[in-house]
Amino acid sequence: MAKQVTAQIKLQCPGGQATPAPPVGPALGAHGVNIGMFVKQFNDRTADNKGMMLPVVITVYSDRSFEFAIKSPPAAILLKQAVGIPIEKKKGGELLPAEEKAKKTGKYKGFKVSQKQLLEIAAKKQKDLNARDLDHAARIIAGTARSMGLTVEG
Repeated sequence: MAKQVTAQIKLQCPGGQATPAPPVGPALGAHGVNIGMFVKQFNDRTADNKGMMLPVVITVYSDRSFEFAIKSPPAAILLKQAVGIPIEKKKGGELLPAEEKAKKTGKYKGFKVSQKQLLEIAAKKQKDLNARDLDHAARIIAGTARSMGLTVEG
């Protein structure tokens, strides 16, 4: 008899530093998942990306077992890293009011990203993007860079 999927949980956790504290504990505890086992497995698999926020999709089955897939870091974080912008920490899923969001768009004017950097980021993210090839993935990343206010060279 096949296992039945009861839930899919999407979280962002710091690589190699996940803890049973919120948001991980409450999200998994509500579905009866062994939180300590998830934290240990996640930290082991993400030790090389220590501290970087990584999206993770956890599939919970009817017998309370689970599987998880780790996605590549968000393009905005990889772009900030490439051009040397410090990455600010956000308070857990806190959303900004619309007017504050509008003020923040394009706030990284003056920073430049090269075509080589775009290709490197696209190569990291290609499996998570809906792109037919590396050039197409690089164009998607370039669009993200422009929306952040970065200047795309080349």
